[in-house]
Amino acid sequence: MNQALKPDYPSAPDERLVAWAKAGDAEAFEELVHRHRDKIYARAMIMMRNEEEAMDLSQEAWVKGWQRLVQFQGESSLATWMTRIVINLCLDQLRRHKRMRAESIEEMQEESGGVERHLPVVMVNPTERLEKEELRRRIDDALGKLTEAHRTVVILHEFEGLEYKEIAKRVGISIGTVMSRLFYARRRLAGLLQSLKRERSQ
Repeated sequence: MNQALKPDYPSAPDERLVAWAKAGDAEAFEELVHRHRDKIYARAMIMMRNEEEAMDLSQEAWVKGWQRLVQFQGESSLATWMTRIVINLCLDQLRRHKRMRAESIEEMQEESGGVERHLPVVMVNPTERLEKEELRRRIDDALGKLTEAHRTVVILHEFEGLEYKEIAKRVGISIGTVMSRLFYARRRLAGLLQSLKRERSQ
C-alpha cells in the first residue's frame, strides 16, 4: 500500500477501524486489539483469578472476534461485544474446571489436608496496573474473596447488565438461584468493602 494512502489507524475511531477490518484490513484490527486488550484481559482476570488462564482466554477472544467480525452489527461498542465473547469463554472454562473438580473430589479427600489444600490460590490481581482508582482496587480485592459462583453472577449482573433470566440461561441455573446468589454476594461484597476501607485507612 502506498504510504501516502495508508490509513491513520491511531487517529481513526473504532467504527472506522471495524469497517476496515471487516474489509480484511488486519492492521485496523490490530489497532482495535491495542486499544481494548487491557480491558478484555482485566475482565478475564476478574472471572478466572489466574493470570495465565486470563491471558490465554483473552487472546482466544480476540481470535474469535476476528473470525466473527462480520457478525458485529454495531448495536453496542466493539469493547462491549468483545467483553461478551471473553465472558462466554471464561464461563466455558469455569464449567470445565467444575467437572474436573467433581471427578477428582473423592481422590482429593483421601489425601491428607482434604479438599481445602487443593483449592486455587487467589492471585494478586494485575489489573491494579491497568485501573488505578482506589475504588476499583477495593472492588477487585473484594470480588476475589467471593466464591466462583457468586463472583460470576455479580459480574454478569452488575458489570454486564444482564437480567436474571439471561444470567440463568448463561450459567445454567434457575432464576431463583440467580437471585439468592446475588443477594448473598452483594451482602458479602458490602461487608468486604467496608473491611478493606478500614484496613487501608489504618
